[in-house]
Amino acid sequence: MLFTSLDDLAAEISLTPMQALGIPVAIVGAVFLSVGTQFQHRGVDQFEGGDQRGAHLGGSAVLRLLRNPAWVVGTLLLGLAVVMQLGALALAPLIVVQPLGAVALVVTAILNARLAKIKLDHRTIRAIALCLVGIGIFVGVAAIFAVERPISDRQLLTVLALLVVGLAGVGVAWWFYRKRANAIFYIVTAGVLYGFVVTLSKIVINRIISGQFEWLTIVCGIGVVIALAAGSYAVQLAHASGPPDLVIAGLTVVDPLVAVLIGVTVLGEAAATPPWAIIVFAAAGAIAVTGVLQLARHHPQIRPLAEAPEETP
Repeated sequence: MLFTSLDDLAAEISLTPMQALGIPVAIVGAVFLSVGTQFQHRGVDQFEGGDQRGAHLGGSAVLRLLRNPAWVVGTLLLGLAVVMQLGALALAPLIVVQPLGAVALVVTAILNARLAKIKLDHRTIRAIALCLVGIGIFVGVAAIFAVERPISDRQLLTVLALLVVGLAGVGVAWWFYRKRANAIFYIVTAGVLYGFVVTLSKIVINRIISGQFEWLTIVCGIGVVIALAAGSYAVQLAHASGPPDLVIAGLTVVDPLVAVLIGVTVLGEAAATPPWAIIVFAAAGAIAVTGVLQLARHHPQIRPLAEAPEETP
């Protein structure tokens, strides 16, 4: 009976060879994401290794970044990561390949520790482990029960409406709290926006493959560009406020959580999910978010605000 149930479960979640190809593509993209993030972080010269609140990048700072070799190389690598991610999304379901970006968290943590010549203490390692365990459980359950359904125009418009609301909410929050905003604010902002980028990209890819290239698909593409631009700017501000592995931790947790949440609530991918799995979703998401918060609190490159150097008037 047990083996029969396991065989049924394996048949339920098995991927076709073409879909399985999306897994190594996503992992390679995660490595590009990790290395590119490290280079970009080195290029953002405002970062001072502490809890720098109210970080900002004006027009002159952006121009300096464009002339910074490390930042440019990092941007090119991140571009390759995006290409690999889109390729993985075209091959396999979103909930299977998107969370594999968590591989970037491990690579970035090790790479940053070597380059910065720091030792990750047990609290930092525990926080990273919480991120990986939480997102792993979340996606594991999602991969078992989630189903892909044809996306209607109404669902597509709902996702676009949520993006508009999200952009407006982020803009208002940033306007009022920009002088006190820290790395967590910018990381969550980027993660939410990137979650929309991934979801809309998957929609655009599916509609193009199915021959539904019309005005709504073009609007989705515009939404992807806007969310990607705003999210990328938030990432640069996050680099100016915290270490690269904290940035990656936030993105690899918040991004897939948002994408899967949209898939569950709007796209109907959890129609066959039992109530107990919903509880597991919530618990796993809470574990992953706790890991990000703990990483922000205990990372050796984050100094408490009270210890940060005072600004000269």
